[in-house]
Amino acid sequence: MSSPSAGFQVSSPVHSAGRRESQFTYRQLGLLASYSTSSPLRVIAHIDLDAFYAQCEMVRLGTDAERPLAVQQWQGLIAINYPAREFGIGRHCTVTEAKKLCPDLIAQHVATWKEGEEKWAYHPDAASHIGTHKVSLDPYRLQSRKILALIKQCLPTNTQKVEKASIDEVFIDLSAQVHSILLQRFPELTGPPPYDDPTERLPLPPITALDWQVDVLVDLDDAEAEADDPDWDDVAILIGSEIVRDIRAEIHRSLHYTCSAGIASNKMLSKLGSGHKKPNQQTVIRNRAVKQFLSDMKFTKIRNLGGKLGDQVKSMFNTELIGEMLHISVEQLKFKLGDDTGLWFYETIRGIDSSEVTSRTQIKSMLSAKSFQPSIHSMEQAVKWLRIFAADIFSRLIEEGVLENKRRPKTIHLHHRSAGLTRSRSSGIPQGKPIEEMILFDIAKHMMSQIVSEGRVWPCSNLSLSVGGFEDAITGNMGISTFLLKGDEARVSKVISRDSPLDLSSHEPQEKKTRLENPGIQRFFPKKEASTGGDGEGFDHTHVDVEGRVSHLRSRQVPITDYMCSRCNAGLESAEALQSHNDWHMAKDIQDEERGKSTFASSKPAVPRSQNNATLTPRKKPPGSGGGGKRLEQGQSKLKFG
Repeated sequence: MSSPSAGFQVSSPVHSAGRRESQFTYRQLGLLASYSTSSPLRVIAHIDLDAFYAQCEMVRLGTDAERPLAVQQWQGLIAINYPAREFGIGRHCTVTEAKKLCPDLIAQHVATWKEGEEKWAYHPDAASHIGTHKVSLDPYRLQSRKILALIKQCLPTNTQKVEKASIDEVFIDLSAQVHSILLQRFPELTGPPPYDDPTERLPLPPITALDWQVDVLVDLDDAEAEADDPDWDDVAILIGSEIVRDIRAEIHRSLHYTCSAGIASNKMLSKLGSGHKKPNQQTVIRNRAVKQFLSDMKFTKIRNLGGKLGDQVKSMFNTELIGEMLHISVEQLKFKLGDDTGLWFYETIRGIDSSEVTSRTQIKSMLSAKSFQPSIHSMEQAVKWLRIFAADIFSRLIEEGVLENKRRPKTIHLHHRSAGLTRSRSSGIPQGKPIEEMILFDIAKHMMSQIVSEGRVWPCSNLSLSVGGFEDAITGNMGISTFLLKGDEARVSKVISRDSPLDLSSHEPQEKKTRLENPGIQRFFPKKEASTGGDGEGFDHTHVDVEGRVSHLRSRQVPITDYMCSRCNAGLESAEALQSHNDWHMAKDIQDEERGKSTFASSKPAVPRSQNNATLTPRKKPPGSGGGGKRLEQGQSKLKFG
């Protein structure tokens, strides 16, 4: 870390004539130490690896940094390094087209699992054997974990708040660390506030200029304001930029990867900043530069505004430029979009975001899947692929510490798709003894046999195996909350195996229906699918894992990833996972169509609106969704509608 005086030029004494007051208070400085989202001094960084998959292959192969390289998957490209992009090569290009644009291009196929083999490898002929090979992203996951571990090593152990946003992105809340450094560099901040009043304003920083070194510094909203003395938010974000610069340098020195970064006062701005100037640069967006930074940007580039909501706003106001929307009042936006959505949009285009950096870096489920082209036609073929899936998942479990019994999954799930119909099985993983690859394989074969026994399962177009319900070590005892659960929730504490086919049209929670009847801002954000084996371990994947947790997941931030579902905006870890996810949607649509009813057919139809269109009769909660008929719990009363 830099010395206390590094980056600063000492000016005249703090209380010299003509000096203005700081706009920040002692209370706001104190909030910085607690990661408070309400502190105007908070510092958030977003680090984004440059063309990550391509970099992984360049590091593995020892390729020169200036050599054009693309990562190939079958006949398409999933990552292109920056030298190759200069030739006009993009993800829309096929390998043949890319090599016409750049004859010297290195087209490196991703690692694959070969049918019948028990370990992924780099096969030179993989592109021509899509039917017998399955993509493996394990090499990239491994490097991602190394980078994440190194980032944490660069941060103080007592002030770490790191959120893994995707395989190649992390958010870091630097607020507490910046607070500690501020007190070291500026001892005058350590004393009590005047009159012991935390609302008293801080003394101004004893500096007249900040040294931003090689950062990309966004111009201030007021060009003349650059001559003004900096305030504490400028100093705080400068310290944050120093920390991030050191982290990026260490990643390059130790692991040979370059990354870009954004440093700002919240997650949204830091994310936009990291993509502002790439590769291998970091952008600093001071509070006084937010308007300048966003004005020329399209609001459709901001997360959650690239879909239906963004299109609707663009159509309403005939523009997608943020600068042209800033004159629209919040009242107008509320009138057009509804209160919640209007206020959210108004704040978003002004760079206001109070979302937290959440230190959830451990995975909750693992999926291994294969879409068959052509389809497979026998149990023998299916078993070969299940063997690969089990090996694939087990190799990733080793990284999670399953051999040392640090973390282990509780449930395993199998999905099978044939003729548009998806069938599912779930089973518990035996507890009390170490997980082994053959145990996973044997359970998968047993579940597959159950599906085959139903008949009409060939040809099979997709198979997937997943594990979930991860927990730390083996607890052996149930918590008191287990005894307080009711209905479907109580079954979370048990590990059982289900053998009924996937039924996607029932068991829909009342909470979800209520939101759909009065959706507010949620009507613009499609539902998010629960991850396999998340909160609903040990029972039918359909009843809770897919449908019953949608409402709960709406309140949680979706990871930012290259693989996003266009229908529900869910973030997937890989192309294979996205394919399996899309198969789920297709199976659900086909079942709904065949049964001649809508997605929510299990719900009792709502009573038509009255003449004044003011009231609706609430829908009845379906059986099995927890609520249990007309009987009221103690202390409850019926609500009158209309």
